[in-house]
Amino acid sequence: MEETANKETFKSYLFFWSGQLFSLLGSMVVFFVLMFWIADEFRDPMLLALASFLYILMMTICMPFAGVIADRINRKTLILIVDSLQAYVTIILIILFQFGVANIWIVFIFISLRSVFQAFHVPTVNAIIPTMVPKDKLSRINGINFLFIGVVQLLAPFLGAILLLYLSVYMILWVDVITFFIALIPLLMISIPSVKDIHKAMNQNEDVEKRSFIQDFKLGLKTLKLIPGLVILIILSMLLNFLIRPLDTLMPLFIIEDHGGRVGHLAFVQMVFTGGMILGAIVTSVKKKWNNKIRVIFISIVVAMIGYLVFSIAPIGSFVIMGIGGVILGFNLPIINSLYQTFVQTTVPADKLGRVTSIDHALSSAISPIGAIISGSLALVFGIQALLIYCSVIGILWTIGIWFFTGIRKVDMDSKGALEEINEKIESISI
Repeated sequence: MEETANKETFKSYLFFWSGQLFSLLGSMVVFFVLMFWIADEFRDPMLLALASFLYILMMTICMPFAGVIADRINRKTLILIVDSLQAYVTIILIILFQFGVANIWIVFIFISLRSVFQAFHVPTVNAIIPTMVPKDKLSRINGINFLFIGVVQLLAPFLGAILLLYLSVYMILWVDVITFFIALIPLLMISIPSVKDIHKAMNQNEDVEKRSFIQDFKLGLKTLKLIPGLVILIILSMLLNFLIRPLDTLMPLFIIEDHGGRVGHLAFVQMVFTGGMILGAIVTSVKKKWNNKIRVIFISIVVAMIGYLVFSIAPIGSFVIMGIGGVILGFNLPIINSLYQTFVQTTVPADKLGRVTSIDHALSSAISPIGAIISGSLALVFGIQALLIYCSVIGILWTIGIWFFTGIRKVDMDSKGALEEINEKIESISI
């Protein structure tokens, strides 16, 4: 198969990604500020749970359709449309906050709309990577991506906390709009391979427009099923997403209510957690070759859950111990995700990657809305700390059980011949 990616497209991708990092920073600052606003204004775990539920639900529903669309139309145009819509919606929310008419339900609608836009943005950007980055650089670029995302995640809560000390919520929301225009510059200046270009590079005469939407979706499912071990990994990911959801959803309230903290403590814990992610991303980007990828993924998951447990059992006010647990958890996430993404990117043809990635994300996240919506009620029954402890212990036991009682440990992700065989099977499938 002829490659569309080369040195020039790789340079263009780096320029494009630099703009996306600014956009990501703005989005994360806004999300941090809104979640803290909900926690501080209402002190209700159910409202935090509902906000997280709506965000995940809309993304889970929309992402499979978004992936198919990302494989059918111009990806540059698609990114431009959804990012512009997100900036437009943010401006509307700014106006509502400024005139004092914004309330929790308006914020919920805003969070839901942002989720829809992200559902289109994520698989489209992921599908672009292997079309612009040569295969021999995929593993390291994934690690570098996680590294810079980690840096952004480190800065976002710190910047959000500082801005909250001096500015009102509606003024901070302008950060998202400003970073959108920064990201717009490289997006407009570079050329992104179109779906037609990819088909030509693969010597395919297939007319994508003649296939129905349902056929494209089924093709993505068939492709996903042909990758050995991927279904098991998705099942594992579904449960882990469910178990980690209470931590994501209730962390602001856990620090404010259970540990007597304020916005600075929340920012500190999130920054230390992100620092762990940066360290893990550095290791991933520096290390050129990983042997026994499946084993590394499972060991990293178990260690990450141990970090989750350490975070959960920290005594009241022990933010340093919480930070240690956060570092352990954060350090392993880039390793897990980078190895997993590299495998998918090297086995799935570029013209099918958008829909496979979106289906993968949707299935992995399908149970997360349930985890988010019941986090609040379970926290009221057990208490937030007990709930987090139960979730971390179940995660450790579940991961170990899958390793020993399924055939996942026999899956070969390292052999070049095995990858070529998978690729040939995928190329031969039809609707």
